[in-house]
Amino acid sequence: MIYDFDKITNRRGSGCYKWDEPEEEGVLPMWVADMDFPAAPAIQSALQRRLDHGVFGYTMVTDSYYDSVVNWFYRRHGWQINKEWILYTTGVVPAVSCTLKALMLPGENVLVQTPVYNCFFSSIKNNGCNIVENALRRQGNSYVIDWDDFERKCADEKTTVFLLCNPHNPVGRVWKKEELERMNDICKRHDVCVVSDEIHCELIMPEHSFTPFGTVSEACLDNSITLNSPSKAFNIAGLQIANIVCKNPTWRRRINRAININEVCDVNPFGPVALQAAYNESEEWLDELNQYIWGNYQVLKTFFKEELPQIGVCELEGTYLVWIDIAATGLTSDEATEKLLKEGKVMVSSGTLYGQHTGEGYLRLNIACPRQQMLEGLMRIRKTLVSYL
Repeated sequence: MIYDFDKITNRRGSGCYKWDEPEEEGVLPMWVADMDFPAAPAIQSALQRRLDHGVFGYTMVTDSYYDSVVNWFYRRHGWQINKEWILYTTGVVPAVSCTLKALMLPGENVLVQTPVYNCFFSSIKNNGCNIVENALRRQGNSYVIDWDDFERKCADEKTTVFLLCNPHNPVGRVWKKEELERMNDICKRHDVCVVSDEIHCELIMPEHSFTPFGTVSEACLDNSITLNSPSKAFNIAGLQIANIVCKNPTWRRRINRAININEVCDVNPFGPVALQAAYNESEEWLDELNQYIWGNYQVLKTFFKEELPQIGVCELEGTYLVWIDIAATGLTSDEATEKLLKEGKVMVSSGTLYGQHTGEGYLRLNIACPRQQMLEGLMRIRKTLVSYL
C-alpha cells in the first residue's frame, strides 16, 4: 500500500466527539461513525493552502465544485448528474430534514427499514411526521426485505416518503439493482417518493458494487431524491458539506426553500475545498482505504470465530460498521453496552439506537481504525463478554 493506515493518531484532547465524549478514563471508542485515519494527503494539502490564505469570510460555491461532483459520480458510478440538480448544504442529516419538510405535511408517514440509522428517527419526529417501520428480516448472517410488509406500509394513504439507507447502516447491506427497482415499483404504485441516503456509497467491500438509486432507471431517477457527501468515506464530517441531488424542478424548488428556512444554506470555507480535493485527487487513497477496512473485517471475523464463537457477525457489504449478534450472552443490547463501557473500557453502540425491537440483541462496532487499535478493542470485548457465554 502507498498509504499508511496503521499509523496511530492521538485524537484525545482535540475536541473530538468520538474520543472526548466518554467521561471514563482510558475508554477505547468503537461507536460513532467517524474514522481514526487522517484525511487523504491531497485533502490536507488543499486545506493547508486555503488556511494559508488567512481570510475566512462568507463562502461561494463555484462551478469547480459542481464539476467535481458531476465528474466523480460519472467516473465512479456511471451516473450523469446535471449541475442544476445539485443543492448543497451542511450535512446529510440537515438534508434529510429539509427534504422531509419540503415534501411532507405534519402527520404524514415516513417509511424506514429498521434497524436503521438513528438520526432518521429524530429527523422524522422533528418534522412532525410519523415513523412507519418495514422491519428487515435476518437471513443467515445478512438481511433481506419483507416485501409484503413493504407494500402494505406503502399502500397506507398517509405514507408519502420512503427514506432509504443505501448502503444500509447498521446492517451493512449494499442493495442490489433489482432490489432498488422493486422498491421503486412499489413506491410508484402507491405515490410514495424515495429519498435515498447514500452517504456511505464509497465504502464498498470487495465483490460488491454500489448502484445509485438514480441510475437504476428513468423511473427511479424521476421518483427519487438522493443525499450524498464525501464526509464518511474521506473522514471530513467536521467540515460540514453535503449535496442533495433532485431532478424534479418542483421538488428542488421546495427543498431549496426548506434549506433556507432551516438556515443550513451557507457552508464554511473549508468544506467545498475538501470535497474537490477528495473527488478530484483522492480516489487511489479511497481504494486503499476500502482494502484496509476489508482486512480489518476479516481479522474481526476470525477473532470472533476463535475467541467468541457464540457471537454472530453479520456480513459486511458496505460501510465500516459491523453488526454483531450478542443474543447468546443473555444480555440486552443496553446492558452489554453499559458493561463494555464500565468494565471493558470500550465504547460501542447499542443496537436499540437503530430500532427498539429490531436492534435488540445487537451491537454496532466501528472498525475504521488502525488494526492494532481494533484488536485492542476486540480483546476488551472478549474479556468483558466471555463470562456470559
